[in-house]
Amino acid sequence: MSEPGLWDRVFNFADYGELLGLVHNSIVAGAVLGLIGGLISTFVMMRDMPFAVHGISELSFAGASGALLVGANVVLGSLLGSVLAALVIGMLGSRARDRNSIIGVLMPFGLGLGVLFLALYQGRSANKFGLLTGQIVAVDTPQLSWMLVTSTVVLIGLLVIWRPLAFASVDPELAAGRGVPVAALSSVFMLLLGLTVAMSVQIVGALLVLSVVVTPAAAAMRVTASPPLVTVLSVLFAVGSVVGGILLALGSSIPISPYVTTISFMIYIGCRMLGARRQRRGWATVGRTEAPLSAAAR
Repeated sequence: MSEPGLWDRVFNFADYGELLGLVHNSIVAGAVLGLIGGLISTFVMMRDMPFAVHGISELSFAGASGALLVGANVVLGSLLGSVLAALVIGMLGSRARDRNSIIGVLMPFGLGLGVLFLALYQGRSANKFGLLTGQIVAVDTPQLSWMLVTSTVVLIGLLVIWRPLAFASVDPELAAGRGVPVAALSSVFMLLLGLTVAMSVQIVGALLVLSVVVTPAAAAMRVTASPPLVTVLSVLFAVGSVVGGILLALGSSIPISPYVTTISFMIYIGCRMLGARRQRRGWATVGRTEAPLSAAAR
């Protein structure tokens, strides 16, 4: 039997129907992750915190790899690592400069710790690789249950703090002057962000979390300035990226993350091009309007 070619390794839809039944949990988890990731992505961009997402993911990776090493629940380990990182960043980094310096310290520490744990782990290499780049069939029923519970907590938390958090994200000084508990909201948001990052690691791996928690809202903000529409588009982009990536990766022999990140990136490029086109049209309209006004003035 001949070895599969490069194209067959990337896209192979033979026995697709049978394989589809094996990833039911992953598809459900991907849709849930897209919903939560899309929602929280809006605030990540509003608060200029993409770097924080990457820092939290490194500690999440360390927690998951540590749990893998000792035979504990990997999802729980990932959650603990993410929450710890989020709390540290939230408590110590009140200003952007302080926050970024703390994240810069945490990132290499978390990544190095995770690499150490994986080097000591003697089990299947796929388990090691999956923590970094994701696995299409990695979500079993217990993991799905963990994700659903965590998603519910994050969703309820976001709904409770949505309006004051939006106010504090746009103008923290004015919000503080109006009596909004800006510091407390920041800590709560960091906790919710940590939980979301921990869920993302289970699907796309620790190295590529940004494609789920940052890119969707970054793309949406290129085509609209309406906060409600940004949120809706961000959720649609995130769900489309994750679920679409799972469906494309189903017949391949490579991890899911390249598919998710490629779809997410293409959405961003498309939105950026559309936004630039609309902006040029706006300038052209302004130019045509100003010309008659100038002639009238003369």
